[in-house]
Amino acid sequence: MAGPSYISRVRIERLGGPERLAYLSSEKEPIMFGVHSEVAEHYHVAPEQFPPRATTLGYVVAAARG
Repeated sequence: MAGPSYISRVRIERLGGPERLAYLSSEKEPIMFGVHSEVAEHYHVAPEQFPPRATTLGYVVAAARG
């Protein structure tokens, strides 16, 4: 059996609360993640606590659907 053809190298930096930065090898700038709307409500994050941001779940769904 051959070894893996690709290994994804990603680093996550937690900023506090739901916010985090994802450093992907293919991007020059980190990707900011957080919560918005129903996701923020589910995690009890008030709208004034953090600005609305794309969720990691949103990225996973977009990638799987692609």
